[in-house]
Amino acid sequence: MGAVTGLRRVVRRRLRGRIPGPPLRGAQVELLQLVEAEPGIGVAASAQALHLAGNSVSTLVNQLVGAGYLLRGTDPADRRAARLHLTDAATERLTRWRSSRRELVGDALDRLPAAEVDALAAALPALHHLLDVLASAEETP
Repeated sequence: MGAVTGLRRVVRRRLRGRIPGPPLRGAQVELLQLVEAEPGIGVAASAQALHLAGNSVSTLVNQLVGAGYLLRGTDPADRRAARLHLTDAATERLTRWRSSRRELVGDALDRLPAAEVDALAAALPALHHLLDVLASAEETP
């Protein structure tokens, strides 16, 4: 877990200077990525997908709406529920972030021996499975 956390922090810190605009925290970027993948998703569904408390996601939504990265619309079927959509600024920022991340990590992977790159690729299915096991354990008391 320390290696994964460290990797995410180093990548985020290195990308900060490459992406214009105010720095975004990891959870903010994760929410933007989720809304990009599922336009119109609600706050409760976002909280479940991100494994966060609903009030935490509400805070993130408010921050990102204030920063001009999210639009919060009303669900026509339930006027109390919000539906989330990215702004053009958010789409542009995510595109730049992905491109910069791809370049940064790609350059680092190019400096590793092929056997280590293969080992990292081979570990990905097990890491995804671990995430699934942990997430399902979270849902069952």
